[in-house]
Amino acid sequence: MSNLHEECGVFGIMTQQPEDLAHLTYCGLFALQHRGQEGAGISVNDDGVFYTHKDLGLVDHVFTPAVLGAFHRGKIAVGHTRYGTTGGNQRRNCQPMEVNHQKGKMALVHNGNLSNAGRLRSVLEQRGAIFHSTSDTEIIAYLITQARLQTDSIEDAVRLAVPQLEGAFSLILMSAQKLIAVRDPHGFRPLCIGKLPRGGFVLASESCALTAVGAEFLRDVEAGEMIVLTPDGGMLSDRRYAGTAPKRTCIFEYIYFARPDSVLDGVSVHAARKKAGALLAETHPADADVVIGVPDSGLDAALGFAERAGIPYGIGLIKNKYIGRTFIAPSQTERDSGVQLKLSPIRETVAGKRIVLIDDSIVRGTTSRRIVNLLRNAGAKEIHMRISAPPFLHPCYYGTDIDSEENLIACHHSIAEIAEIIGADSLGFLPAEALPQLCGSDGICTACFTGDYPTAVEQDESRERFERKIHG
Repeated sequence: MSNLHEECGVFGIMTQQPEDLAHLTYCGLFALQHRGQEGAGISVNDDGVFYTHKDLGLVDHVFTPAVLGAFHRGKIAVGHTRYGTTGGNQRRNCQPMEVNHQKGKMALVHNGNLSNAGRLRSVLEQRGAIFHSTSDTEIIAYLITQARLQTDSIEDAVRLAVPQLEGAFSLILMSAQKLIAVRDPHGFRPLCIGKLPRGGFVLASESCALTAVGAEFLRDVEAGEMIVLTPDGGMLSDRRYAGTAPKRTCIFEYIYFARPDSVLDGVSVHAARKKAGALLAETHPADADVVIGVPDSGLDAALGFAERAGIPYGIGLIKNKYIGRTFIAPSQTERDSGVQLKLSPIRETVAGKRIVLIDDSIVRGTTSRRIVNLLRNAGAKEIHMRISAPPFLHPCYYGTDIDSEENLIACHHSIAEIAEIIGADSLGFLPAEALPQLCGSDGICTACFTGDYPTAVEQDESRERFERKIHG
């Protein structure tokens, strides 16, 4: 994966009896660590009193044994792992976003990005709202809080607030007595629900987090659905809160974001990636001796390519599991050096061989060039790079941190030119028209590849737009 920022992970849990929910939420967030490595937070509800801790860093850095041990037991908790696609990397932007209100407390976690955040924030500021963060999650919290003044029910407040939102939002909201999940009408970002064997429910971005806490997967939260979990163990569903809209799950969830052991909207991520590799073998074949993948998200696609092409599959790159993803480094120099720390070639696999190298995407091309150079230096005879996604050509306004075409290599160079820039003997991308085959559905968002946006978008949706307004 080349310099593309990733998604957030959300988690919520409700039990029948007070438990050590901080530890269970920690386990769930640990399973969702791949979705965000900037910050993490947990809020536990002990009979209406919220205990919250959040900070910058990885889950196990933020939640030391001492921090976890200081939490109270409770029946409801929410947690979040953050990579911010809106708002800078500051502690004030970490979640849960906690609100103290005359009608009760609320803690909110959010995955996604609002495409009308700027307009909503401007309206709220004109009404007197004062924002303490630069995250669009605080906008959602404000809208729900304002709606709360019009009703005695937190779920009715959510029903009034969320139709004002446009774009991607998978939300989990904790009140004093309830746990509420909401998925936007297009279903851009995943959200699922599971049941604990001892009673109680778990909500999470991906099914892998349910497994981590011993919960049984029940189903995905549907696009446009709100689920309300109540203290008596009840689960209420409202599929009418936001009307109807075309389903548009982000296809990059299947290509890159999600863990391969997760199942999103009934589709195995592992199977979808193998399918991408098989389609690459059909559309962009290569004469080669071995197929290798770039860890981690390129491995399943490489396996699919090898099986369809009849070429041996090999392990050609080893990932240092103690090194974070290279695109999180703040500067290009650090990202480039991070590639060498992160990946090591296996000479026995690649030396003197014609290689098919599978990765999930190319953004700027710098990371791909470094990987190709690693393999050349290890003795690779030929390197035929295949990408299990189409070229990035357009900004994403729904949670993937691509806010400008300026740094997208495919916007400025042909495929042949990109191959030359990264040093590959040949280069092939998955055709955009093949994307629906990965998940067996046309209900996907492909806007970053095709420019077909499911919602209206604002002119300035860059990650730092609110910081510029504050400091301008």
